[in-house]
Amino acid sequence: MARAFLFVLDSFGTGGAPDAARFGDAGANTFGHIARACAEGRADAAGLRAGPLAVQNMASLGLGLAAATAGTAGTLPPARLLPGAFHGAAQEVSSGKDTPSGHWEIAGCPVLFDWGYFPDTLPALPKHLTDAIVTEGELPGILGNCHASGTEIIERLGEEHVASGKPIVYTSVDSVIQIAGHEAHFGLERLYRLCETVRRLADPLNIGRVIARPFTGQSAATFTRTGNRRDYSVPPPEATLLDRVVAHGGRTFAIGKIGDIFAHRGITQARKAHGNMAMFDTALSAMDEAGDGDLVFANFVDFDSEYGHRRDVAGYAAALEAFDARMPEALERLREGDLIILTADHGNDPTWSGTDHTRERIPIVGLAPGLPGGDVGLRETFADIGETIAAHLGLPPGRHGSSFLSAILPHA
Repeated sequence: MARAFLFVLDSFGTGGAPDAARFGDAGANTFGHIARACAEGRADAAGLRAGPLAVQNMASLGLGLAAATAGTAGTLPPARLLPGAFHGAAQEVSSGKDTPSGHWEIAGCPVLFDWGYFPDTLPALPKHLTDAIVTEGELPGILGNCHASGTEIIERLGEEHVASGKPIVYTSVDSVIQIAGHEAHFGLERLYRLCETVRRLADPLNIGRVIARPFTGQSAATFTRTGNRRDYSVPPPEATLLDRVVAHGGRTFAIGKIGDIFAHRGITQARKAHGNMAMFDTALSAMDEAGDGDLVFANFVDFDSEYGHRRDVAGYAAALEAFDARMPEALERLREGDLIILTADHGNDPTWSGTDHTRERIPIVGLAPGLPGGDVGLRETFADIGETIAAHLGLPPGRHGSSFLSAILPHA
């Protein structure tokens, strides 16, 4: 048997989605626009980064070629590929461009139904729902009730929240209800209990996630979201790669918000950390512990939450460079028979208008020590990633997607 490692760079899309216009995202390209901004000096930031995007380690896995497969050539200079490296891209068949849809599809369970959404109106949530939230949550009321960026709305309403005891409730184009509360003044456990109540109330509306967004600080200028975020997701409608690994006798190590995304189903161990670098440390520790038949599934959320939604091009570029600098630590842990894949779950182009995710293709890059590697092409669904890992671990085929393992195996 073998081991598998799946790293999701949250929101690191590569453009080219054929249905992007339907989502208002025609031309969005997270990686392409970041690389261009760096090359043109528009992502220089004193003390943070400067010059062309420096991601040589991911380039040696084929990141530039993956972007070209997705439809964007010239993102990176030509690079010599490592032995066993493979590259390609995939497009999404799920109905949404949100985190659960992307991750579930990667894990072999595409979202072929429509989530429930809230209109971009004031108020956004219907009265019957907010009345129930106030009553069952024993609240003096709520603040917000609109589409908003999480950092902006906390800065705008945080002081009123502290003074009134009313939680901040907001949404976006995703199927989500987010609830922000001050860890000291509102209480972290109280926020979690409220989100559990709202999760139950939102079920009839088919809302994908309720997210607890705790923060600390003394004023609008110092409010900061903490690492105690918690996602309350609906469970996937059928077995995912995680369920199949466990059923086959393997273990799954869920790093970051993976456990929450899959409603803690098919999870052997869930491990969280705050920030991409701490997340990388946690993923490396899981790699050290993983045995034959095990899967380490990690999500690196900062790309999305800290830089994509905040439309911070320089910050996103610097985060990519910091992540890339640590990739040798992961690659040196691989042994012959292992498989590591780096990918994304959607886009979040920091040069785009608004603050929402963008519909994009995703990169597929990785390494299979002992195998030839190569070009796996443009895949018709993210589910091909999960099916490739399933085939690698010796699992029976799933209902969705097809493995590209044969493309990186020795040819007869």
